[in-house]
Amino acid sequence: MSKPTQKILSHIFLLLGVSIVLRFGLLKLIGEDLPTIVRILSSLAILILGAVFVLTRSAELIEETTEVLSEKTKLAGGLLQSFGTAFPDMVLGVSAAFISLSLRVTDYERAINFAIIAAATTFGSNIYNIGHAAWCVWRQNLANSSSQITPMFPFIKSGGRLTPMKDHRRKPLLAEFNTASLVLMSLTVLTTFVAVSMVLFGRIQSPPLKIAEDLYQLSAPVGWVLLALCLITLFRFRKTERPGTETEIVNSEENQFRHNPSWLIWLALAGSGISIFFAAESMVRGIEVISTISGTPFVISGILAGIIGCLGEMIVVHNFSINPGGRIGDAIVGVAMDNIVTITGASIVAIMGGIFLGGSSLIIIFVLILCLNTTLIWQIGELKNFFLKNQ
Repeated sequence: MSKPTQKILSHIFLLLGVSIVLRFGLLKLIGEDLPTIVRILSSLAILILGAVFVLTRSAELIEETTEVLSEKTKLAGGLLQSFGTAFPDMVLGVSAAFISLSLRVTDYERAINFAIIAAATTFGSNIYNIGHAAWCVWRQNLANSSSQITPMFPFIKSGGRLTPMKDHRRKPLLAEFNTASLVLMSLTVLTTFVAVSMVLFGRIQSPPLKIAEDLYQLSAPVGWVLLALCLITLFRFRKTERPGTETEIVNSEENQFRHNPSWLIWLALAGSGISIFFAAESMVRGIEVISTISGTPFVISGILAGIIGCLGEMIVVHNFSINPGGRIGDAIVGVAMDNIVTITGASIVAIMGGIFLGGSSLIIIFVLILCLNTTLIWQIGELKNFFLKNQ
């Protein structure tokens, strides 16, 4: 067995080991019979280890494997990238829904709390993904218009720098910008469909007493329709816009999986998925403990948990933006696809009966998503105009 293969296997087993420690070790230290300080410290340890190590490392591993699969299958790199990077927040939402269903009979109020976490995590992550992508493209547009290297974050040198497109060694394709705008428009339509459906068909007549506002559910029939629409959208944009060549592959950044057997790629994908699942369940329970002890509304905790779920996609978009290798087109398509995949996960959670949102949180979350979608489409248009003017 070669050293690169041994390195990959050790990485996979390390991920599995840490996630197993979270699920079957630290999770036992947040029980209600333990001191409050122990529960809080254990929950924080779960969230930090899960987010900083398991989710981000798994997302990077999935990103590399899906890159090779894109070369082999000719599927869109953004589509395969999205399946990898959207998996963490999808699993967080599905895990919260599973917990909600398990409590539905014995503790209905607590089950609703987990269902709110599921919805806020699933949809809240879209806010961060789209907002961060809009920021990256805006900074790239500033670099293009000024013809100067521009820092990603003003006054923060460690955040990376954006190179004007005229100096990139490899340019993105205009077709990728068109695809990104179309996928974002589809995301806007799907998000609107979800919000309107919850208001028209999902109002709960007798919410738990501790919930002072109207409560809305994304019902299972609507979930099935949403799932079909998401799958149709993903199928529509499944093909790559970039005709890969062997020269491009050789000259691109070296991928550790490119010269390894196929079984290792699938093993890495399976190991990453299992690691994410164990970590996600532990993190959802840790979020609930911290919310209960601190009195934080569960919708706020869920939205904050969305940061955890979308770290992988944000890292990918950031790296593709500051790396002058023509990958910003992949990044934009990928972030749009990522949110379609996330809504696919939300539809699965809805089918399971695990998505609820209060009236004010429903309005805020969906208005922010729609606003940021429009902002990103505008910035993509500005980037496309730059290319058209400089052809």
